[in-house]
Amino acid sequence: MISAQGYAEAVRPVLDRLVERGSEALGRAADLIATSLRAGGVLQAFGAGHSEVFAAELVARAGGLVPTNRISLHDLVLHGDAARQVLADPKLERDPAVAHQLYALAAPQPQDVFVVASQSGINGSVVELALLATGRGHPLIAVTSVEHTGRVAPRHPSGRRLVDLADVVLDNGAPYGDALLPLEGGGAVCAVSSVTSALLAQLLTAEVVRRFHQAGEVPPIYLSANVPGGDEHNLALESRYAGRLRRTA
Repeated sequence: MISAQGYAEAVRPVLDRLVERGSEALGRAADLIATSLRAGGVLQAFGAGHSEVFAAELVARAGGLVPTNRISLHDLVLHGDAARQVLADPKLERDPAVAHQLYALAAPQPQDVFVVASQSGINGSVVELALLATGRGHPLIAVTSVEHTGRVAPRHPSGRRLVDLADVVLDNGAPYGDALLPLEGGGAVCAVSSVTSALLAQLLTAEVVRRFHQAGEVPPIYLSANVPGGDEHNLALESRYAGRLRRTA
């Protein structure tokens, strides 16, 4: 039955499998991020389409890591010189050239680490940004559906997928097509990748913080801006990364 209860019952085992089967990859990803941040690096997070949810969950979030920067297709307009009409193109994320503009606008430093999220892992901007990051020596963590990406053809001219380039792959556990509940006439409803990606982002944050604690260091963590002293605390930490963390509404 298609219902809220039906979706809740379908999504719970997906979340359980994600936690149970993903611990080894999650640990390796946390190692890469902690090493980068402890060396003064910034976590550069990118997701196109609904995979932006993952990047948003990692960046500028109460209880999250301060040295994080969200790369978005909107940067082309907000921080670049592109006309806003460019964002109306539903196939913008398929253009590999976009990645070069995004990378230049982010201006990452050598010690920065990249986390790139994509349900399919095949579109041009995603794969090209991954190629740019790895080509310049940045560690790369991919968040994708292993099932989905293995069943679709790459759209990048190189014939490669995001999973082919990553140092660590975090499987978001979503099925092919993303939606969980099958319809009688074909197709399915109720996507799951946003839910699993949000969980992955928080699991990753927890493991990075654990590594700081194991090293006897205080992790740079945001307080909520809506509690007393939150703004002052956050601005003091952000000042360590002046000009490297973009914070837009």
